Amino acid sequence: MSQVHPLARTTPRTRAEINASPDSITVLSDRYNISLATARKWKQRDDVQDRSHRPHTLCTTLTPGQEAVVVELRRTLLLPLDDLLAITHEFINPAASRSGLDRCLRRHGVSNLKTLQPEIEGEEAPKKTFKDYEPGFLHIDIKYLPQMPDETQRRYLFVAIDRATRWVYFRIYRDQTDTSSTDFLRRVKQAAPMKIVKLLTDNGSQFTDRFTSKKKNEPTGEHVFDLECVALGIEHRLSPPRHPQTNGMVERFNGRISDLVKQTRFGLCNIFSVKVCRRFHWDDEISLSS
Repeated sequence: MSQVHPLARTTPRTRAEINASPDSITVLSDRYNISLATARKWKQRDDVQDRSHRPHTLCTTLTPGQEAVVVELRRTLLLPLDDLLAITHEFINPAASRSGLDRCLRRHGVSNLKTLQPEIEGEEAPKKTFKDYEPGFLHIDIKYLPQMPDETQRRYLFVAIDRATRWVYFRIYRDQTDTSSTDFLRRVKQAAPMKIVKLLTDNGSQFTDRFTSKKKNEPTGEHVFDLECVALGIEHRLSPPRHPQTNGMVERFNGRISDLVKQTRFGLCNIFSVKVCRRFHWDDEISLSS
């Protein structure tokens, strides 16, 4: 798939159609529901891909000579940004701003101090490796899906991914209640090719009563989802509060889904296809394995 800006009103296919069409700018603007400036731009372009939004002329406080001095100080002295800013104000240009200095370092490829530090010969940095886990340790999370044009309310994507094998199972629900979470857990248990031993979720009300029970920040174990885990012989673990990176494996998978959804433009044909899939429940659940 081509990379398309999330706010773009056109796609490479429609841009090519605009460029090849003999119609006027006004007709093309009405046909594709875009402005006259956008239609004129793609009519005159030789390519259909997004270009950089960086301005051709940069309005910088530092002159090219001053930028060269700042970059050389960064490379030789390995100064942090704030220290380099103080030296710049004192000896080079008192009007330079912190954000402008940071953009200067990024343009010249010296914004990361770690890459500028010399490596010591004979010493290699220890490589961090992930802890090995046996198959059966699953991460579960929920992804909010965008509301389709023919829907009155949004739907929710429940996702489960195995930490060791990266086996993925997901199902779409109309709500995110504890009833949906327990139903999803039973379906995951039935579809999983391995024995599920442990389960990691966040602290949502559909998974735990950690923040709704009388005990302070402690789950009671009497939540419907906890009871279902006990019945299935699964250990239920919770990620620390305000620490989503603990459940980062499934969070990253949800991010990939979000990126793909942002690049999708839904028309009447797409809506019809979605309706057909719903009629036969083709979009209800999917199981993947890598």
